[in-house]
Amino acid sequence: MKKWFSLGFWELIARVVLRNRILMLSIIALITALLAMQWKNIHFTHTEANLLPADNIVNIQYNSFLNKFGEEGNLIVIGVKNDAIFTPKVYASWVKLMNTIKSNKDIDLVISLNDLKKLQKNETLEKFELVPFIDQSKTLDKDYLQKIKHELFNKLPFYEGLLFNKRSGSIRSAVYLDKKIVNTPERKNYVLNELIPAIKVFEKETDIKLRVSGMPYIRTLNAQTILKEIGLFIGAALFITSLLFFYFFRSFRATMISLFIVIISVMWSFGILGLLNYEITVLTAMVPTLMIVIGIPNCIFLTNKYHQEYKIHGNKAKALQRVTTKVGMATLMTNVTTAIGFFTFISSNNKLLIEFGNVTSINILMLFILCIITIPILHSYAPAPVERHLEHLDRNSIKRFMDWILRNVKYNRFSIYVVAVSLLVISIIGIFQMRISGSLIEDMPKKEDFFKDIVFFEKEFDGVMPLEIMIDTKRKKGVMKLSTLKKMDELQKTIEEIPELSKPISIVNLVKFSKQAYYNGNPDYYDLPTSQEQAFILSFAKNATKDSKENLMKSYVDATGQVARITTFMRDESGSRIPIIESEIRRKADILFPPDQYNVIITGKALVFQKGTGYLLDNLLSSLLFAFFLTALLIAFMFRSVKMVLVSIIPNLLPLLLTAGIMGFLDIPLKPSTILVFGIAFGLSVDDTVRFLAQYREELRKNNWKIKKSVYATFSESGLSMFYTSIVLFFGFSVFMLSSFGGTIALGGLISLTLLFGMLSNLMLLPALVLTLNKTIANEQEFIEPKIEVLEFTDEEIDDFEKK
Repeated sequence: MKKWFSLGFWELIARVVLRNRILMLSIIALITALLAMQWKNIHFTHTEANLLPADNIVNIQYNSFLNKFGEEGNLIVIGVKNDAIFTPKVYASWVKLMNTIKSNKDIDLVISLNDLKKLQKNETLEKFELVPFIDQSKTLDKDYLQKIKHELFNKLPFYEGLLFNKRSGSIRSAVYLDKKIVNTPERKNYVLNELIPAIKVFEKETDIKLRVSGMPYIRTLNAQTILKEIGLFIGAALFITSLLFFYFFRSFRATMISLFIVIISVMWSFGILGLLNYEITVLTAMVPTLMIVIGIPNCIFLTNKYHQEYKIHGNKAKALQRVTTKVGMATLMTNVTTAIGFFTFISSNNKLLIEFGNVTSINILMLFILCIITIPILHSYAPAPVERHLEHLDRNSIKRFMDWILRNVKYNRFSIYVVAVSLLVISIIGIFQMRISGSLIEDMPKKEDFFKDIVFFEKEFDGVMPLEIMIDTKRKKGVMKLSTLKKMDELQKTIEEIPELSKPISIVNLVKFSKQAYYNGNPDYYDLPTSQEQAFILSFAKNATKDSKENLMKSYVDATGQVARITTFMRDESGSRIPIIESEIRRKADILFPPDQYNVIITGKALVFQKGTGYLLDNLLSSLLFAFFLTALLIAFMFRSVKMVLVSIIPNLLPLLLTAGIMGFLDIPLKPSTILVFGIAFGLSVDDTVRFLAQYREELRKNNWKIKKSVYATFSESGLSMFYTSIVLFFGFSVFMLSSFGGTIALGGLISLTLLFGMLSNLMLLPALVLTLNKTIANEQEFIEPKIEVLEFTDEEIDDFEKK
């Protein structure tokens, strides 16, 4: 009775679809139109990906820092390493560029050579005054500019590491964006439409290349590259998958039908993004391409079944109806397992991954509905397949490969197990060599100019990735006590000794500059005041640049004088050493600032990202286990066999371990992009397992529970489709290797590799395991009448039902 219910359901679906073709196509057109109306809601993210949940202590501390001092990532640096900057013509162009930048409403502060200020003592007012370092009326004099260069590098240690590198002679300007626009579209508009054109004017006038970096600039250019690559991926995926489809089927009509379906699915994916009001991120940007890569295998499986049926009896209408009737549920289950692979990302407690998992799993299920409805309808309007369209079913080259696999399954199962165990051992060795990357820029496009600029600043100024230390003295005006300043100075000396970090900046620097100014600018006095000097020097310093927009230090002490901030910058290549660096700073901080008297927080974007990577690794491993559990539950529910669950998991676990081992041997680190490989690849690879086991279950029934005969028949029936779909998935994910982003390249390459291993594992190891364990797995009492009938039925059963 269950069998006829299941058969009747899919028979009903087939009849409804084929008897209401115009209505079905109209519904699809309406859905497409409604989702197209949601495209207007699509927008690119203007904030950085936060890999940690909001309630994580690292996030809480970082948000506490932002609440005190505002957005830290508002600095853009413009650098140059060319002595010509100290010549009248080039200097004049530099002044023009800086004045253009400074005049923009989106700029909060510019610190540059041309308007550099130095502290000067005003004994009458008992305060320090900021006075111009350069007399602009003398800048046409080349000798004067050379004198300025000498004084800058030798008499203003306050600006060393901030505005110049004394060793190499490079200089830079610091441009502070209005913090209100850093995470808004205005940031993009300013960088692309104001800053970059102004820089190009300077470069054209002087023929000198400027270097530009800083988080707002990097994020903007990075986002532009991602947007450009969306079109590249979609175009490349359409081209390569359609080419493969045509090669397999040699049918222009079938290829165009499949292209039409995946193009509609791409339109739907953009509509779903808009409907859910999700932002385009580095992950959601891949969803349209994924729909092509996953959609074409659906089309291959259904089209291949249509051709198999038509070859048997030559009746097009009957063949199209049986596509749905015989493999409808199996196709649904394979799409469900794929959706599960993506859906498990929701367990990560990470907004970026939750949105990616939601939108991808929804689109996969909608893609199944689109395929199961549209393929029979469109083929019903097309002429019946001719002989050349069916030749792929007996193509010699592929047939020889499949025969070779089948021979090994029949006669060399021991060799298959030896190879599998050997690969497992090698993989485990490689896994122990894996490392975790905490790099913010490792995945960025290395061929782009803005990445080369990052490398320049990494070399000349020790990086652009901010690391922040916030010190709460727990009493108002506690920061300006000399004892506190001395402790901060000790901590800064520890930071300077860490090779991966730049010279730190804090209120200590200003106080030292104040003492130098008090002693008429003598650089030998660039130091903290003594206890005898503190009364008058600190009183001068407190009044220095008070309420001035040009106050460089205004962001380094809060309004109450209770909380201080030390900022340093880190070379991004040091991401993996962040825990060690943090530990060194923490050890010294705990000595200088006892936790019962002070509260010291170490934070910043670099640290938050590294902590997020570790958190993501833990959570995605949990998600992968969750995917295993859901798949096992599905297999157990389908087949009511615990042993069948083991048989289904093992061939899909081995490819994941192989890929992890290769990552270890090739020094491909675990990072947000590569961690995703395992969940995605498992969800796709297990499709072949479900398809094989579904067919095997039916062949057992057809062949009176004769194990070997059923396995060989299953291989002959489903092996070709498994091969076709795996090859398409392999090349489909390979298109991501066209990316400029290292993470996307690694994601595409590793998923392709895992799916290739998965195909071989499912074609060889899976049937070998079934044959070896056949006596227990095929026990009729254990393996009888699954809960959900996902399997095909004999022609006699279907014919009998159709007559009724």
